[in-house]
Amino acid sequence: MFDITKDIHSVTTFRRNPGQFMKQFKKNKRAVVLTVKGKAAAVVQNAESYQRLLDIAARADVHEAIRQGLDDVAHGHTRPAHEVFNEIRERQSIPR
Repeated sequence: MFDITKDIHSVTTFRRNPGQFMKQFKKNKRAVVLTVKGKAAAVVQNAESYQRLLDIAARADVHEAIRQGLDDVAHGHTRPAHEVFNEIRERQSIPR
């Protein structure tokens, strides 16, 4: 979980002691927000946490695609596969 009191630092602080931040990433696996002139500029995190985030996003994309497909079926926005294949064959001049 993000801790606003511990996980926001200036880029200058990060540059001065990157080793300390690496230890922190390894220990608590939390991302750190880096600021420039008091405004958020970047988020830094360890590779394992970033990979986990990518995996979660990929699963969310799959779930959303399934949800959209089920919604299409529920609202009659589908066609039989043989119609679609016949249309493709005709458009591409593919013999049966």
